[in-house]
Amino acid sequence: MTEAEFLAALRRLPLHPGALGLEDDTARLGELVITTDTIVEGVHYLATDPPADVAWKLLAVNLSDLAAKGATPEGALLNYPLRDSAWDRPFIGGLGQALRDLSCPLLGGDTVSLPANAPRVITLTAIGRAPAAPVRTGAKTGDALYVTGTIGDAGAGLRIAQGADGPADPLAAYRRPHPRIAEGRALAPLVHAMMDVSDGLLIDAARMAAASGIGATIALDTVPLSAAYRTFAGDDRAARLAAATAGDDYELLFAAPADIALPVPATRVGTFRAGAGLALTDRGRAIDLPAKLGFLHGN
Repeated sequence: MTEAEFLAALRRLPLHPGALGLEDDTARLGELVITTDTIVEGVHYLATDPPADVAWKLLAVNLSDLAAKGATPEGALLNYPLRDSAWDRPFIGGLGQALRDLSCPLLGGDTVSLPANAPRVITLTAIGRAPAAPVRTGAKTGDALYVTGTIGDAGAGLRIAQGADGPADPLAAYRRPHPRIAEGRALAPLVHAMMDVSDGLLIDAARMAAASGIGATIALDTVPLSAAYRTFAGDDRAARLAAATAGDDYELLFAAPADIALPVPATRVGTFRAGAGLALTDRGRAIDLPAKLGFLHGN
């Protein structure tokens, strides 16, 4: 089954109201915001990635979901497969640093055994608190589409981790992303919809538009790229498409009125419109969408 097919099947099961129809990356229980993510060796990280960095990334990707709801982290639960002390100990060290630096204490969790040579599958659940959390379903026709930070650095960092020559900053973006907790809290009362960019700017924008029942147009030439990314990959259309579909950016993607004064730095990259689907332009001209908009499980 594809990820979309599996989610469609889950939506036919009895759902808690706080599940929000499984249309969002988090669940709600009153003021509590709950999210969970699993990372798999060989899918979400490389076997050669340092264990401490894997621990950091595991916590950061969960907190990024909380950031998109304007939530303050309360704590985390860890489900961990034991196998190799030489890997487990630096993972614990990296997790401790991440918990301290990102202000999210450990609540508990579970440990299991892992068969020899099996890829590691590690799950973390993060809980935050927000008085009112924006969902991804609230974008309105005429809203502008904004993104914080820059796009594509983690995708470039993955290529560097796989052996390509490149600068250190993209590698750090891939291995140790920084969730936009403060930015999310500042934006939450003002935006109509918000989510993080995890699977790719294009696919996540398409998801927000579809969940909101409207269409979106993205101007590829406005997608913000870092100087390090431009040095590594260039700034032509192919490089921009690669950045916009790579994923793992963990920036905030949000819909807001075009004339709003934003409380944090962000770049306008598109517009929501009547209709359906995602459209793409480059320097004012319509261009074809790439074959893949981003990362999809099951494909």
